[in-house]
Amino acid sequence: MKARIKWVEDRTFIGESGSGHKVVLGTASGPEGRTPGPSPMEMVLIGTGGCSAFDVVHILEKGREAVEDCVVEMDAERAEQDPKVFTRIHMHFVVKGRGLATNKVERAIALSVEKYCSASAMLAKTATITHDFEVVDTSVTAAV
Repeated sequence: MKARIKWVEDRTFIGESGSGHKVVLGTASGPEGRTPGPSPMEMVLIGTGGCSAFDVVHILEKGREAVEDCVVEMDAERAEQDPKVFTRIHMHFVVKGRGLATNKVERAIALSVEKYCSASAMLAKTATITHDFEVVDTSVTAAV
């Protein structure tokens, strides 16, 4: 895996993945305190949520569950001193689908967080990672 990061100006950088995708990274700069994009640490958190959401959807689809949507809401805290590593991460999954089995959703999330998600495995070295979830049955909400 490869990546390239190029400084643009101030605290703005362009990250390019080995597959050619680009993202703007940045931290607050200038008198307005605007950010040109997510900070590198925000990208780490987003990447972790993406890694886990990918796993959950994949596991549920493999189990022939009628999953329609998966959202992971992330809440994290960082250390006060440098390096300001993540010390706590909570992942709240909202999984939607038709007649989803709650126990299968719970299992898919546990497998992701505890076994398959590489990002979670790395961050677990410094952070306590917790998770919870809710299942929304779209066959019930569609009928209302």
